[in-house]
Amino acid sequence: MSISVIIFEDNERLRESLVFLLGNSGEYKVVADYNNCNDASNVARLYKPDVVLMDIDMPGESGIKGVSMVKEASPHTAVIMYTVFEDDEKLFNCLCAGANGYLLKKVSPERLFSAIKEVVEGGAPMSPSIARKVLNSFDRSKMKANQYQLTARELEVLQFLTRGYSSKMIGAELGISFDTARSHLKNIYNKLHVNCGKEAIVKALSEHILS
Repeated sequence: MSISVIIFEDNERLRESLVFLLGNSGEYKVVADYNNCNDASNVARLYKPDVVLMDIDMPGESGIKGVSMVKEASPHTAVIMYTVFEDDEKLFNCLCAGANGYLLKKVSPERLFSAIKEVVEGGAPMSPSIARKVLNSFDRSKMKANQYQLTARELEVLQFLTRGYSSKMIGAELGISFDTARSHLKNIYNKLHVNCGKEAIVKALSEHILS
């Protein structure tokens, strides 16, 4: 079954290219595309897509506002920011608004395709430079026990989560099973008092849990 996608992008040429590439991949179905996100709430409520690709700088409402509109209307829809912006403020604001991933427009089509798959599987895909920004917001050399009493292994898992790794990818990196990785993530969510990976990343960023 194909993955349904909606695109919010004001660059007409880029938007048409994305519609063509995704539509001809055989794995994705672009159910709608728009040059602004002013009506994102109604659009998300109508189509309930699996994934939304959201630009940030568009006429009318910004993509940051668009994320929260989509999430409020269709909480299970995953939103990937697809943008040229790399600054910390926009990254943090997008994550706080509910974004599940953050990709720069310079990524290859192959990486975009894999990111859509990752986010559907529960991952938080990010471009390498964005992942580095997330990691650099922590001082990895000073990782220590924190007020949430995360174990050393849970801190490792959380670190990979902030880099956009899915449960399957975390398991592969740490040499543990998929079920064990998911168990660690569940424990992390319980200790951080959050419901999902996206909320865990936002909390880790805002409270410098790994620093």
